[in-house]
Amino acid sequence: MGYTPLNAASPSPTEPLLRAPPFPGFEGLAERSADAPQAVTASYADRDALFASLRKARVGGEFWGEPWSLKTARSDEPAANPAILARTCDPVEARKAFETTGAGLILSPEKAPVPIDPWSLLPKAERLIAHGDDDWIALAAILDVSVHALSAGRYAAPGDTRETLKERAFQALLQPFQDPFGSGWLAPEQAIRVLSEWRAVIEGNRGAPGERIVAACGMSWWKREEIRRFLWSPGAPLMIHRSASRALDTAARQGGSLAVWPSRISPDLKEKAKRKGVNLVRVEDGFVRSVGLGSNLVPPLSVIVDRKGIHYDPSHESDLETILANARFSPEITARAAGLRETIVAARISKYAAGKAPRSQSPPRPAHAKRIVLVPGQVEDDLSVLSGGGGLTSNLELLRRTRAMEPDACIWWRPHPDVDAGHRKGAVDDAAALEVADRIVREGSMSDLLDQVDALHTLTSLSGFEALLRGTDVTCHGVPFYSGWGLTRDLGSVPKRRGRVLSLDELVAGVLLLYPRYLDPVTGLPCPPETLVQRLTAGEASNRLGWVEPLRRFQGRITRLLRAAPRKGAAQ
Repeated sequence: MGYTPLNAASPSPTEPLLRAPPFPGFEGLAERSADAPQAVTASYADRDALFASLRKARVGGEFWGEPWSLKTARSDEPAANPAILARTCDPVEARKAFETTGAGLILSPEKAPVPIDPWSLLPKAERLIAHGDDDWIALAAILDVSVHALSAGRYAAPGDTRETLKERAFQALLQPFQDPFGSGWLAPEQAIRVLSEWRAVIEGNRGAPGERIVAACGMSWWKREEIRRFLWSPGAPLMIHRSASRALDTAARQGGSLAVWPSRISPDLKEKAKRKGVNLVRVEDGFVRSVGLGSNLVPPLSVIVDRKGIHYDPSHESDLETILANARFSPEITARAAGLRETIVAARISKYAAGKAPRSQSPPRPAHAKRIVLVPGQVEDDLSVLSGGGGLTSNLELLRRTRAMEPDACIWWRPHPDVDAGHRKGAVDDAAALEVADRIVREGSMSDLLDQVDALHTLTSLSGFEALLRGTDVTCHGVPFYSGWGLTRDLGSVPKRRGRVLSLDELVAGVLLLYPRYLDPVTGLPCPPETLVQRLTAGEASNRLGWVEPLRRFQGRITRLLRAAPRKGAAQ
């Protein structure tokens, strides 16, 4: 999985109003090339709608810059009125402009150590003084802020009316924007949506003041390139340390947060972080993860970044739980969730890949079976089982409880792939499993199995969520993240925080659209889930570390053989 920089062409001297942040690996999308289409045409009504979309998304210009503060802006007039802004490198020029408007805030673009986010100042401003080529003028016009142009340029000339300034800004928004995930060009509305999602990722990494993710630990070597991309924010390279102590020191020194893989968080680390005043941010695999098992050292293409807790631990509130309990799910986002859900089901997508195996490899449904119940195995020492299993960790005991509740059903037992690969704990002897289950199903993809069965019993497995996507009945013996929202039969002790009843597509919107981060395997850019699903379906999500996976599988086979070998001195 190689990432291709997107800035092969030299940028033009005048940067577009809608442009991409300087993500790792490229400085910005290639601007208009010889084959770029002409600027789209649009009406006055379209202008109002486009301006409203831009104001809501807060993109355009260097929107990824630091929110304004005295430290970031390095204002020459710290006590000045920020309602009147002057963007110039010449303080004398700015003060002369202030003669008719009163004192204002002088911002020198060349002196700022990092770009300043124009949206942190302009919405509350009354007047902007800048040169005509400064894209802050276009944003000010869109926000209906008064503009004084110091010189003629792309966005303004001295004496321009507000209507002229708005029309100039409108024309700038209509310029072609290259599709970052394809070879075509995006309409302005589509470009704004992409930039809005990128802004959300950057703000998630930046957090509130003093909470920027500046260091990480507990990240395996084979996923670090992806982690750097997932957690990137402008102006502060992420420091990934092997030592938790060094990572804590880095975070404390820079006054930021520390990202940690949840399985590496010890009580000692929690205590030291509390003592140093460092927030711990949990980073975990996402729900549509990759083209292979993490235990086979396949880097993730989706992760979860949670500042409150983690989704699989019901004893503490998580960002996902907050989203599901409180978010207002608009018709637009539930419609998008419905489309994503239908695409995932049709493409036979599960956590580790698209369902590429022929359907003939999946077990046929027995003609006599009135009700087929699938029981997916889990890794018995996995944190989701230990945290959300309610004390039940045994796969065999889960099978037995399922049989007690479904005495007349045909029960299919599906061993966990990491366990079957020999990497993790939780193996159930086939003979013992068949004393309870009617069939062991290793063949076929999980998505194909879910298409065959009527119900699923699980502790906390993600397959329960995947079953819900297909309209399958789900019984939760533990407390997974998707339980307690009115869509599952819950046997575990669900927290009272989950009293809200959600529709299936509201659950999907929270779980797949609002909570995780996704990475395009072709470009290495943050992407929407639809892009990753498209790459998986088209076979474009190859493993960047493909050379490691066969070695890891071989190691797993050796481990299984050693476990199966009779112990010396046994049965004599």
